[in-house]
Amino acid sequence: MQPRSVHRFFLLLTCSTGLVSLLPFEEANAADAVLQKPSVHRTGHHAGVPAKQNPAKAAAAPVKHTPKSVAGGSEDVKVTQVRRTVSHNSENTIGLREMSQQVPGQNILKAVGQLPGVSYSSTDPLGIDTWGASIYMRGYFQNQLAMTLDGVPLNDQSYATTNGLNIANAWIPDDIARVSVSQGGGALSLPSNTNLGGSMQFFTSDPKEKAGATVSQGFGSYAMKRTYVRVDSGELNSTGTRFYAAYSRSYEKKYDGGSPDFMQQVSAKFLQPVGNDSKITGFFTWNNAEVFGYLDKSLGSLSANGWRQELLYPNYPLAFQYAAGNYPASWNNLVSGNYTQLYDAGQSTQDYIGGLNFDMALTSRLRWNTVLYAHRDISDTTYSAPGTCSPGTSAPGTCAADGSDNGNYVSGQVPISEQVWMSREMREGLTSSLEYKIARHTISTGLWFEHNDYSSGTYYFNEPQLGEGKPLETTGPYNVYGGPFATGWAYTFHTNTFQYHLQDHWQILDNLIATYGFKSILQQTGGGDTQWDPTGNYSGLNSRGAYGSVTSGAGFLPAVNLDWRFKRGHELYFDFSENMRPFTGNSYASSTNPSLWSVQDKALFRQWKKNATPERTFNYVLGYRYSSRLLTAGIDGYHVDDHNRLLAASSSAIGGSDVGATLINAKRASQWGMDAVMTVNPVRGLSITNSVSYNHFVYGSSVPICWDANASVAAGCGNLKGKKLDGYPSVMYKANLTYSWHGASAWLDVNYYSKRPYSLMNDTHVPAYWLANLGSSYDFGNVGPLKGVKASFMVYNLFNAKYISMMGENGFPTAGDMQSIERGAVREFFGTIKATY
Repeated sequence: MQPRSVHRFFLLLTCSTGLVSLLPFEEANAADAVLQKPSVHRTGHHAGVPAKQNPAKAAAAPVKHTPKSVAGGSEDVKVTQVRRTVSHNSENTIGLREMSQQVPGQNILKAVGQLPGVSYSSTDPLGIDTWGASIYMRGYFQNQLAMTLDGVPLNDQSYATTNGLNIANAWIPDDIARVSVSQGGGALSLPSNTNLGGSMQFFTSDPKEKAGATVSQGFGSYAMKRTYVRVDSGELNSTGTRFYAAYSRSYEKKYDGGSPDFMQQVSAKFLQPVGNDSKITGFFTWNNAEVFGYLDKSLGSLSANGWRQELLYPNYPLAFQYAAGNYPASWNNLVSGNYTQLYDAGQSTQDYIGGLNFDMALTSRLRWNTVLYAHRDISDTTYSAPGTCSPGTSAPGTCAADGSDNGNYVSGQVPISEQVWMSREMREGLTSSLEYKIARHTISTGLWFEHNDYSSGTYYFNEPQLGEGKPLETTGPYNVYGGPFATGWAYTFHTNTFQYHLQDHWQILDNLIATYGFKSILQQTGGGDTQWDPTGNYSGLNSRGAYGSVTSGAGFLPAVNLDWRFKRGHELYFDFSENMRPFTGNSYASSTNPSLWSVQDKALFRQWKKNATPERTFNYVLGYRYSSRLLTAGIDGYHVDDHNRLLAASSSAIGGSDVGATLINAKRASQWGMDAVMTVNPVRGLSITNSVSYNHFVYGSSVPICWDANASVAAGCGNLKGKKLDGYPSVMYKANLTYSWHGASAWLDVNYYSKRPYSLMNDTHVPAYWLANLGSSYDFGNVGPLKGVKASFMVYNLFNAKYISMMGENGFPTAGDMQSIERGAVREFFGTIKATY
């Protein structure tokens, strides 16, 4: 491509209604225009049937077929590639336009969060702190969805789940080519043991055919620096062998403290074409994140201490003083107590993930796809522990017998220690499927198997006496003053998961398609507590709590989809699916991740094991869309019946572990919802999108719940029936205005989230808020030896709104308040310059 020549495509902007929006998109940067090779085509609804096999869909979105090699050695942009962004049914594709409107290096979930029905929040703008970033989709939390990266199951690794990997740590965002999101029941063939209400498929970009390199450098508020480098080998031989390797490094200081967040990643991908329609790819990524987190807050602490309340790091003397009991008297009136302001908190993670993908056309009708993968995670999550004495420093043995000062601090004691939650995970697996075409049918069948070893525990490490050494760093090492002196709890789990699916994609008529099939899932999880002290004495005794094996299974989970394009520009679709989530092995209970193993003793575990039934959902979606050159509009409605939903009720602060929290079977919940969206293109280069979402999620069964008194609520009892889902807004409004002219582009997005219930009993709420972001970019074309030089500038939280972003990271309270929310980032500015060689 010449430096400033413009190729205008009608990029198909998708929304959760499945709406197709024809938007003029300016291909400003060749590197940004890279799409998947035509052989990578399994993104269709449920089966992953290639869009190019659907003439009805192709006719509905005509695009001029003008293959042309773009600068920088990227792939040819062909009509089949443009159709990657075509949404159909309840599946939506997030393409280059959406991903380009976020800060380079930002968590890719931010782009997903622009879809109606999706609620994304992050404490830091880049989303590096995965403990402070979350996403809901139509009432389901991120660990209740299916997530894959090039076919490898990710699920979610945050919030004490025992399997998976957050997408922020799985691949460099710059090298993700597209995201396919299903907001119905999720794609039937996806490997997942967590899916209840939707799926996200992330696809990495392929190596380029021409050798070259891409470099970008970003700067921003609070010392933010972000470097990205990618080197492509180009085709190494006549068979098309090629690869790329990429490195990114992100650094940012907290907006309300001096501690930094740091992440570096290495990703590499190898591609070997085989014949004209097959290929073998290999992939590997390494991630290292050293994150100083933000202080978990409560509604009460925000009201009493304001929005700037934060961790005390690096002021260790003040943290020491507070831990000794000399903290503000007002803290006694807060649910967080002496944990209202901690010295430090954060996490240190390292992840390794790699695999091989065989995508082979065995005959003109039969295709075979197999993915082999392995993933290793090493994570340490920390909190300082005021009131839990460090006995191994200058005054060993002087702490109270229960490990805390109990208000009886004696000079010479060290009234603070570091609580480190250490988690280790190793999983290996494979997926394999066959796809056969006969007449108007495309039949697919396949299986998934994964073995997962997971262990985790909370350990207490010594902090120094004042003036006798440097305090421990949040990100380690932790054994500076000896090994752990106590164990709060520890557990291990071994999980084997097997899944099978069978599906038919039937083109009944040229404009009518039926996709139907089923999946089966069987999972066996064994393990539980290896160390647990129910008295809270932190003695490290080998007293086991819940321990044992549970098998979950469902032999027939059906899915049906109908797609009828009854008139040019008009589409009507229906989607039904049944999903089941096997019991998750986890001894740390929170309301975002309840588990049978979280009960307090073996007898209760056996009772739950005997009587409990895995959670099961029935998802229904009915939708309509209209698309034309100037206007697109669509609406869909959905209903979900949720059976045997497990909840873990808690009223503790983070200092009081949720281990042993009350486990509750909500029995029945249901939700009704609607998403509507409209996009207009009044003039060339200008698009205006507005969407509104409504969700009504309520518990439907009479379930009595009682709770203990704390600083925010008196002891009492209530009933779950009629209560709304906590953490998810009932109403969302989103707007996006984008204008492109030659090499320049500018955009504004505005999101509104209604108030969110905070407690299970809905007696506390988090206020509603508006959040706006502004961005612009300019393509300078070729500058000397550089190609595609592009500069971008973005403003996060344009109007400096004060709002609660993350909530429920430590669980949700049964009633009243809890130290389990984080404020959203203040207004910040970011600039990036990018060039290709």
